[in-house]
Amino acid sequence: MSAKTTARPRAIELLLSPINNHQLANLCGALDENLRQIETALDVSIARRGERFTLRGEPTQTARASEALQMFYAQARNTLSVDEIQLGLIELINRPARKALALGGLAPALLTRKTELHGRTPRQAEYLKHIQEHDITFGTGPAGTGKTYLAVASAVDAIERELVQRIVLTRPAVEAGERLGFLPGDLAQKVDPYLRPLYDALYDLMGFDKVAKLFERGAIEIAPLAYMRGRTLNHAFIILDEAQNTTPEQMKMFLTRIGIGAKAVVTGDVTQIDLQHGQKSGLIEARQILKEVRGIAFTEFQKEDVVRHPLVARIVSAYEAHTTSLERQ
Repeated sequence: MSAKTTARPRAIELLLSPINNHQLANLCGALDENLRQIETALDVSIARRGERFTLRGEPTQTARASEALQMFYAQARNTLSVDEIQLGLIELINRPARKALALGGLAPALLTRKTELHGRTPRQAEYLKHIQEHDITFGTGPAGTGKTYLAVASAVDAIERELVQRIVLTRPAVEAGERLGFLPGDLAQKVDPYLRPLYDALYDLMGFDKVAKLFERGAIEIAPLAYMRGRTLNHAFIILDEAQNTTPEQMKMFLTRIGIGAKAVVTGDVTQIDLQHGQKSGLIEARQILKEVRGIAFTEFQKEDVVRHPLVARIVSAYEAHTTSLERQ
């Protein structure tokens, strides 16, 4: 493999070798979809003729794109899915920081069904370390940064290692005004739509059969936030998801449910509050009140931590810029 600068200052030409048409086809994907993913993620343009690729864009980005193409070409003995391309790009972008974290022992491993699971960005690795080392951890930031999924992964890790006896999942059902009685079905069926992302993460990390058995034993529990009042949760890993939709009173109630041997993770996105207009978010207030309290950790995810389609990070950036412009008016 070799790369050489062409006459145009912002373009480089990359020759992939040894030539293997099967690997080239897997690298590019159907209708060059994998190349489009690289273009979108790194903000470059890619033109191809056989094994020759011409990359145009900012020098730093074309260098990354060249490295990405060579990395994926080496992996292309088998078909590369869009997911593999997107996750590979995220790891490539964050590789220097991740190496530093690994050297410093800041990249904890998790005991789940997905053996390759780890923090893919420096803040994700920091978040996992905070969860392991603190009894209460707040994870806030935009959609797609892994706040909820990594919290559930940490809960699975804790129950697999027998550090806790059960997992408790809770979420404010703002859309139903916390009045769940009029919905059909039993308690689990009433709350299911609101806790579905947590269920999906559990099934992905443990498998459907094991999750079902733990539900039967009571080792996994669903609890709408309105039903948490008056309880004390000992030896449990508790996750409060969508915490931006709690009121200050609900947040205080939740945080004071934590008992002996318990660990809690609070996740939310303060830019997506669904409370009634003028009602204060308990998550925003808790960040202000608890920021100096020992034993509580905070991780603030940014758009760079988005682990979804590359466009998600750009969407977040566009909304941030729009909000900033409105605030200046």
